[in-house]
Amino acid sequence: MKLVLASSSPRRRELLGRLGLEPARIAAPDVDETPLKGELPRTYVLRVALAKAQAVDRAADEVILAGDTTIAVGRRILGKPADERDLRAMLGLLSGRRHHCLSAVAVVGMNGKLRHRLSDTTIAFRPLSPAEIDAYVDTGEGMGKAGGYAIQGRAEAWVRHLAGSHSGVVGLPLLETRALLRAAGLPLA
Repeated sequence: MKLVLASSSPRRRELLGRLGLEPARIAAPDVDETPLKGELPRTYVLRVALAKAQAVDRAADEVILAGDTTIAVGRRILGKPADERDLRAMLGLLSGRRHHCLSAVAVVGMNGKLRHRLSDTTIAFRPLSPAEIDAYVDTGEGMGKAGGYAIQGRAEAWVRHLAGSHSGVVGLPLLETRALLRAAGLPLA
C-alpha cells in the first residue's frame, strides 16, 4: 500500500512525517480554489479538499491524501493573499479578533472509497500595530499562506488563544488525518 500526497505543500509533507509517513509520490492537482458565490467557509474548504483528492489518478495499491486550509472571519473566507496590500488588509482584519482556521482532509482508499474530516480551530490574535503588520509583511512569511500568516513562524507570538488543532492551522490536522488513513487501511501505530 502506497501513500500519495495530493499537495506540493512542504508543511503537509513535514506533518505527515510526524505520523511516521513518507509519501510514495507527490501529485499536486490543478484545482480551482475560487470560492463559489455565497459559499460558506466550511462548505468551501471541504469542497476543495474533496476535489483535490478526486483529481489525482490512483493506482490499485495507492491511497490518496488531500487537504485544504482556509481562514474564516464570520462568513468571510480568507485564502492566500494576492499581494502585500491584500496581506496587510488580512492581518488588519485579524488583529485583535477571533477567527477560525478550517482544515479539511480527504482520503481515497484502495477500494476507491472517499472519506473526509474537518478540523475547526478557533484562534484569537492580540491587537497588532500598523508597524508590526508592516514588519511581518516585509518578512514574506505570510505570502502563500491561508489568512496571510504562518502559525509555525513569527505569527505564533500574536496568538492569545487557540482552541483546536495546532497542526490543522499549519496545514494538516494530524488527529483527523491519522483516523482517515487508518480507516483506509494504512498501518499506523
